[in-house]
Amino acid sequence: MDDSEIRSRIDALVEEEHRLRGGSEHTAEQRTRLREIEEERDQLWDLVRQRDAKRQYDEDPDTAEVRPRSEVEGYLQ
Repeated sequence: MDDSEIRSRIDALVEEEHRLRGGSEHTAEQRTRLREIEEERDQLWDLVRQRDAKRQYDEDPDTAEVRPRSEVEGYLQ
């Protein structure tokens, strides 16, 4: 997945999130989907940062890999 594909996927997730958050009441399925969106979006932003760091240090950005959700969600802000 290249940078443009990653960013397009992030944009699509943000759009879906906005649509889901637009309503007043959320079903259990919608809340679950929102959590999935947030986690996938975090994974993708982590991947973007990995790719940027690899470029900065003259490494191949294509060697960056999506980290497990449990790892990405455990990062401190």
